Amino acid sequence: MAKYKAPLRDMQFVLNEVFEADKLWASMEATQEVTPDLADAILEEGAKLTENELFPLNLSGDEEGCRFDQGQVFTPKGFKEAYQALSEGGWMGLGGNPEYGGQGMPKMLTVLFEEMLYASNASFTLYPALNNGATLLLDSHASEEIKEKFLPPMYEGRWIGTMCLTEPHAGTDLGLIRTKAEPKDDGTYSITGNKIWITGGEHDLAENIIHLVLAKLPDAPKGTRGISLFLVPKFKINADESLGDHNLVNCGNIEHKMGIKGSATCVINFDGSEGIMIGEPHKGLAAMFTMMNYERLSIGIQGLGLGEVAYQSAMDFAKERIQSRAPTGPKNPDKAADPILVHPDVRRMALNVRAFNEASRAFASYVGMQLDISKYHTDDTTRKHAANLVALLTPIAKAFITDRGFDATVEAQQIYGGSGYCSEWGAEQYVRDARIAQIYEGTNGIQAMDLMGRKVFANKGEFLAIFAKDVREFLQEVSGQEAMQPWVTALETELKRLESVTEAVIKAASENPEEIGAAAVDYLNLFGLVAYAYMWARMAKVAQDEVDADSSGFYAAKIQVSNHYLKRVLPRTLALEQQILAGAEVLMTLEEEAFYAE
Repeated sequence: MAKYKAPLRDMQFVLNEVFEADKLWASMEATQEVTPDLADAILEEGAKLTENELFPLNLSGDEEGCRFDQGQVFTPKGFKEAYQALSEGGWMGLGGNPEYGGQGMPKMLTVLFEEMLYASNASFTLYPALNNGATLLLDSHASEEIKEKFLPPMYEGRWIGTMCLTEPHAGTDLGLIRTKAEPKDDGTYSITGNKIWITGGEHDLAENIIHLVLAKLPDAPKGTRGISLFLVPKFKINADESLGDHNLVNCGNIEHKMGIKGSATCVINFDGSEGIMIGEPHKGLAAMFTMMNYERLSIGIQGLGLGEVAYQSAMDFAKERIQSRAPTGPKNPDKAADPILVHPDVRRMALNVRAFNEASRAFASYVGMQLDISKYHTDDTTRKHAANLVALLTPIAKAFITDRGFDATVEAQQIYGGSGYCSEWGAEQYVRDARIAQIYEGTNGIQAMDLMGRKVFANKGEFLAIFAKDVREFLQEVSGQEAMQPWVTALETELKRLESVTEAVIKAASENPEEIGAAAVDYLNLFGLVAYAYMWARMAKVAQDEVDADSSGFYAAKIQVSNHYLKRVLPRTLALEQQILAGAEVLMTLEEEAFYAE
């Protein structure tokens, strides 16, 4: 059976020892009251909630799924009670603005709680995750009147937000959307159109659903420059803020999916629904990116959470499963065979999963740290550098973490052998649930295009230079430590490889725009491996400093896993470099007709 315990020790290691969050929080007025004791208490309570309330519903929620009946959606048994516990505990507003009832916790902390949520029950977590993004968007772009009216009940969990972008004919290319917004005399808008793949578009968890909808005004320019953003509640809000009439927002159906079956993925029809414009006309997509970028990091964390629970469950299985003898002779001669972890190939899979999981946790926290700095730091230059790093690293956080998270669930499933293919062990569900994370919130290929095109080529490597400076400052700090020399040498080599490849692609793309798309996915993977090497170097440095005084074995294990990454994972950059430098011609010379069957 599946097993999950929140990895509190590793979370505290990343937060307190690797990134020294307490020093950062103490330096910024908005976070000065967040002490290590408070952070630890939040993580410990979060662990209790996710382990005891959400994880027991994961398998049953997958088996039952959501039910659609005459326009209504019913979530699996136990979801309503779990959602109530989440809301009553204040978890829906954990990172929210305190001015409107949120708790104002820093992103470095909330990403760790979010990992627990996804690991314990990914389907359930998508409901609060969308709400978190929606409240962030409203806090950033809505009028004071809208914020005062909508944020408190959304932080309380009484109301819950969604994101309505995609239409049947318009996925990535949002400029093609047809949903219309007609101005009305009272200052509101009549919204008409159809949206698909709307996570949490209809359900029975909250009393009202607040849809954030992209639509076009009658005089809208063509393409993405003509998109506006509207708030469309399921139920209208009366003057006294009680719920009023139904707002002609209707669910046409729910999707039947490969995984995340406890998450209601809906077709939503707006049949002349009343909407309120958020922000300025024709500027809706820019505002929506606030939510989209939040969700991209969140979905990256989904990949991490599923990789973690898949790893823990596989290792629990591996303790008991005995098969064959160790290559060097029996380890348990009193038994018929040895535990499967004596076999090098099983260890290869387990170490791959663990090395990527722990690096992903550190990387998500690193991105969270940059988000906190960009929001709260008093120095303008420091804030700007952090914001540029966030822009650079967000597509990596979404794509690389979810790719490695899916790999983790597959390798963890492989450790079970045939049992991993059978549903009662839970492993196959994690594979199914993790697969969607590579697809939604912008497919990973689109994330790679965003990284290569907008975040690297467009500014000729300016954002990369900020990241490289951060890495080299760390390398200078540890340059005199003998135990860190393998990392100093490897990380400088890989950073130079990344910079060299970047220069080559920028030069090639200046002459042929196809080079951006040809290089994009391999480039993102190369960047991800180098970024994770930086995370592992930072973790190894702390572990080396503490290992001699540690009797628990935690730091020694950290060093050993870091060595696996250094020696058996990081060399993948060599192949990626050659793939990138092969260029676009290899992809583009085959005639289009040759791709199709006769």
